Amino acid sequence: MSQFRHGDVMVEEVATLPDTRRKAQHTILAHGELTGHCHRIAERGAADLYDTPDGLFLHVTAEVATLVHDEHDAITLTSGFYRVWRQREYSPEEIRTIRD
Repeated sequence: MSQFRHGDVMVEEVATLPDTRRKAQHTILAHGELTGHCHRIAERGAADLYDTPDGLFLHVTAEVATLVHDEHDAITLTSGFYRVWRQREYSPEEIRTIRD
């Protein structure tokens, strides 16, 4: 299974989607709190994003979909299922979500 890092977003190929899921009305994987830019799928209709009890999952329904952000190189994802999460970092005070 493939893994991709796109700034503070990690994307990992998985075998299937969780049974319990709610389809989002967009394909924005994460908003950048500092810059206002977002990690998103560039092509309309190329993928569906789902919110699940286990986090975000992406289903690339087209042959390929492009993950874009203004400050990172684009990543091409092939058709399939992916788990999406924000990277976190540890410090003695707390576990923090990494922010672009």
